[in-house]
Amino acid sequence: MTQAYYDGLAPFYKLFYADWEASVKRQASALDDVIREFFGHNAHRILDAACGIGTQCIGLAQLGYAVTASDISPVEIEHARLMAAQRNLNIEFCVADMRQLWHVHQKVYDVVIACDNALPHLLSDDEIRHAFEQFYQCTAPSGGCIISVRDYAKLEHADKELYPRLTHEVAEGRVVIFDLWEFDREFYDLTTYIVEDKGHAVANAHVIRGGRYYCITIATLEKLLLRAGFTRVKTLTDRFFQPLIVGVKE
Repeated sequence: MTQAYYDGLAPFYKLFYADWEASVKRQASALDDVIREFFGHNAHRILDAACGIGTQCIGLAQLGYAVTASDISPVEIEHARLMAAQRNLNIEFCVADMRQLWHVHQKVYDVVIACDNALPHLLSDDEIRHAFEQFYQCTAPSGGCIISVRDYAKLEHADKELYPRLTHEVAEGRVVIFDLWEFDREFYDLTTYIVEDKGHAVANAHVIRGGRYYCITIATLEKLLLRAGFTRVKTLTDRFFQPLIVGVKE
């Protein structure tokens, strides 16, 4: 279901940002600082294991990194490929599950990234550990991984929560985006509603279902990175729009 969710979301994903282009530059700059701090100035080859429409990988390629990018959603990959081509960026794209990275790519990189809370789509500790083992296998010595996640330990919720995202003023009227989170113990199902209000009596609405998440804590993710072989695991809480967890391959 996760693939179907992101396939449906792909045409609208830019609207999740007040200014997508500015976010691409801002996130790349923040990741560049972390890469240089933890992996040095010679770290050059990046594998984005959950690239979506390219929000992180496009910005990193614009900074001069050699980027390979994959995602479980073929529709998002096509959007990312198109936007990279429009910017004359040479990014190698393919469809891949995070749990199959080595099987698909079969090469090593200086840094593997997976941002914007992608890991909690894997719904058990074992699945996430397996993905981290794939990250480790795809990482060169002295390299490592960087992931960004939501801090679920700070989340207070009822059984159902409605979360507004953004309202965009467009030529035809406005677009309103919000999410419904429906909780089931340590999981929740995400439905995104995108309403195109063109001033008529009835608005166009897109309902995108199937985004299921595991409310895994940062502390557990740190332990799973260590079990996968990474060392010097550290969480950075003030460098990105979400906490960043960094692991090093000795």
